[in-house]
Amino acid sequence: MDLAPLLFIVLGFVLLIKGADWLVEGASSFARRLGVSDLVIGLTIVSFGTSAPELIVNILASFKGSADIAIGNVVGSNISNTLLILGSTALITPLAIKRSTVFKEIPFCLLASIMLFVMANDTLMDGYSVSELGLGDGISFIGFFIIFLYYTFGIRKGGKAKKETEKQTAPTMAAWLASTLLVVGLLGLGAGGELVVRGAIEVARNFGLSEALIGLTIVALGTSLPELVTSIIAATKGKADIAVGNIIGSNIFNIFWILGISSIIRPLPFDPTVINTDLAVVIGSTVALFFFIHTGRTKNKLFAWRKKTGHSLDRFEGGLFLASYILYIAFISFRG
Repeated sequence: MDLAPLLFIVLGFVLLIKGADWLVEGASSFARRLGVSDLVIGLTIVSFGTSAPELIVNILASFKGSADIAIGNVVGSNISNTLLILGSTALITPLAIKRSTVFKEIPFCLLASIMLFVMANDTLMDGYSVSELGLGDGISFIGFFIIFLYYTFGIRKGGKAKKETEKQTAPTMAAWLASTLLVVGLLGLGAGGELVVRGAIEVARNFGLSEALIGLTIVALGTSLPELVTSIIAATKGKADIAVGNIIGSNIFNIFWILGISSIIRPLPFDPTVINTDLAVVIGSTVALFFFIHTGRTKNKLFAWRKKTGHSLDRFEGGLFLASYILYIAFISFRG
């Protein structure tokens, strides 16, 4: 076997790990200097940076007409983000989740998943003979994305979010160093994700796997590595806002921004008999996230043993997410 793909994967991991470390450090310091909360930075700059591999892969796949990889990449990445990354991160350290994330960002993420299901299912919704994400769907997704950005940058203007912003500590490094780390971290994540995906696809195709399966598993996992590394590093450094905001923001970016751009470049044919199951997992995992962060706050005796003092995702729930992801991978591998 050619060793070049394996070398790509190893080098990609190195770039991903260092890139994520630099990104978190630079973004945190930059946020304090601008008076912006970690949550806003996690939902925007960090999410955009860690979604760069998905964007690169989808643009290339769209130009090449590989719709299965383009759609599978986004759907698989969102499943990986919620079940694998949040699950793994919560196993390492429980994640405290702010009220605005609970009642605004997570529902917005659920809206994105539902809109993808509705817009992609032309045969189910409109009785068409073929389902696809076309130009109109792409423009609509971009419109939702602009609304999301408008809301996100408005977080810091009022209410509790403003008070949380004011509690930010002073910058820990010079502006030029924070900016440099931010840029270099983003470049490292993008280059590392590209190398890992390129090597993984080459290895997978040597075993004769389909594009749909590659998109949902190897490509999705590869392009989700920045989110995984960034969230784990952020959580271990006590920056749960960046860890959670990164995942929720990335899921929204993936659907509204990346699929929006991809379907504008070229219509993406959609096979509902296959991907609808995966879309159901995306929607279900988001609903489960919303439910889990409320367990322990209810007076229901069923959850009294949770003893949670606020909205959070703890180790037990992280373990459930991780186990669910393993079962999902086993299912789609069996499905072929």
